[in-house]
Amino acid sequence: MNASEVRQKYLDFMKSKGHVQIAPAPLVLENDPTTLFTGSGMQPLLPYLLGKAHDDGTRLTDSQPCLRLQDIEDVGDPRHTTVFEMLGNWSLGDYFKEEQIRNFFTFLTKEVGLNPEKIYVTCFIGNEKYGIPRDDEAAKIWQEVFKEAGIEAKIAEINTAENGDKRGIREGERILFYNDKENWWSRGGGIETTPIGDPCGPDSEVFYDFGEDKQDVEKYGQSHPASDGARFMEIGNQVFMQYRRKEDGSFEELEKKNVDFGAGLERITAASMDSYDVFQISLLKPIIDKLEKLSGKSYADNTAEMRIIADHLRGAYLLTAQGLKPSNKQQGYALRRLIRRAILKALNLGIENDFLPGILPMIAENYKDLPDSILTDREGVLDTLNREEQAFRRTLRRGMKELNRLKEKGLTGKELFMLQDTYGFPLELSVEEAKRQGIELSNDWQKEFDAALAEQRERSQTASKGMFKGGLEDHGEMSTKYHTATHLLLAALQQLIDPGICQKGSNITAERMRLDFNVDHKLEKDELQKLEDQVNAWIKADLPVVHDEYDKAYARDILKAHGSFWDKYPEKLTVYTIGDFDKPTSREVCGGPHVEHTGVLGHFKIKKEEASSAGIRRIKAILED
Repeated sequence: MNASEVRQKYLDFMKSKGHVQIAPAPLVLENDPTTLFTGSGMQPLLPYLLGKAHDDGTRLTDSQPCLRLQDIEDVGDPRHTTVFEMLGNWSLGDYFKEEQIRNFFTFLTKEVGLNPEKIYVTCFIGNEKYGIPRDDEAAKIWQEVFKEAGIEAKIAEINTAENGDKRGIREGERILFYNDKENWWSRGGGIETTPIGDPCGPDSEVFYDFGEDKQDVEKYGQSHPASDGARFMEIGNQVFMQYRRKEDGSFEELEKKNVDFGAGLERITAASMDSYDVFQISLLKPIIDKLEKLSGKSYADNTAEMRIIADHLRGAYLLTAQGLKPSNKQQGYALRRLIRRAILKALNLGIENDFLPGILPMIAENYKDLPDSILTDREGVLDTLNREEQAFRRTLRRGMKELNRLKEKGLTGKELFMLQDTYGFPLELSVEEAKRQGIELSNDWQKEFDAALAEQRERSQTASKGMFKGGLEDHGEMSTKYHTATHLLLAALQQLIDPGICQKGSNITAERMRLDFNVDHKLEKDELQKLEDQVNAWIKADLPVVHDEYDKAYARDILKAHGSFWDKYPEKLTVYTIGDFDKPTSREVCGGPHVEHTGVLGHFKIKKEEASSAGIRRIKAILED
């Protein structure tokens, strides 16, 4: 069964049970500043789970594309993807555990055709401290459902996944109880962190068993549903929202209880094939097959690289088809990162020419069933992503040319650092390319690379002697401090108020600083207090302040430096970094001067916030001893 068939069977099945199919939400939610992307099927439904009435009634279903970049480093194993599609259904004060459990079991065994012997489930073990009982109700329903399918399902109490890794499961055990780390849902995570006033409750997760031989016991411990390893794969989760946290921290039962259900389309499809590798399903395998042809290499020998490329290009297609463009900010930067990671992995496979035109149409075909309401720009995808691939390959070609110039005498860590620092040629790629071409690397290349990086940081701590032409009255000690504080304030504004904020002007003297920035509303007192607190926290942390000169393209595209006038900047420019170099607090194009570490600034105090002009606000602040 392919993914399109599973998706349609699910939606048709839920509609036969009285559910109204609703349109999926876009991956980029317009009115949700708390997250970059839609990361779960329930996220767009949260207001209705919190009590708002839905226009389509109390029984809803959909199939929601999702994107979770927090999983990006895990992509490469058989089941993690940044992009996935969540089959969902909701009961808003309508049916509860009995109907939900029976419906899902019926769908899996009758509609998809899964062997019930391969299905395992987990339930909540309860919490005595908060008076929440063990979810025997759900467990008994599961026992009845399994019995009707001819299976005697024993119950086991494992408590935590860690205990399970030592204990494993025993013969006949099919329903397992875990604590709130595994089987409790709230917006805050576990029971202790459940927000006051929020609905919450136990959940019951459903797993597919690919066989005991798939478990690497030495690496992952004994197999059980919540264990790591390839034996068990979660395919669905039923959240029973039956409690609300009170002001005193205790929990009370809700009069109207909700069901929030989500199941991974990719995972159910893989289970229908009895394949623990989700990259074998119809949404991903055609990409893998194409990569094998383009590279002349096998999936079996290049599994991780091909999985990463397939996953990332699928995400890049869906984001671009929704109108998102690659950029250096927020969602656009995440899109650019997916594309560039895919290109780098393709280079590792020996695919040196533009390859997106041969793959994107296949992805488009896989998602032709998704509505135009979310894929609003299908026609522009190929052009947008082709241009992005070509631009990045130009950057890589410059680095490759320099690498080839150096290769005759071999490469030291210092030269590897230069390739990354000057040409934007990633260290990982330099090392891979050196191995591919048989270029000799010095024995201590990693230590040499680290030393060159440390040397650059140390060298960069000397304050710049160049003139700063951005509102700085002089280069005295206090003006220099205020200039550094201005960078911290801008970073705080971007972090706490709006990532799109840019500097629109500044004026700095030895007595105070003034920053103009683009915000169309007056900042409230609590917002100003948060800004003040954040800047002072960075000052207290005594962050290092370093600078160096870079090519403009490298500063913009690789370092992601903040700048407001890229078209006017020279081809060589200075970038100041405050904080950790790899995860900076602030990184801006600037001529200096600055202090060498933030701890010398003193106490930052906002004195006034006012309008400067239409759409521009102004903050005046001082530094106190």
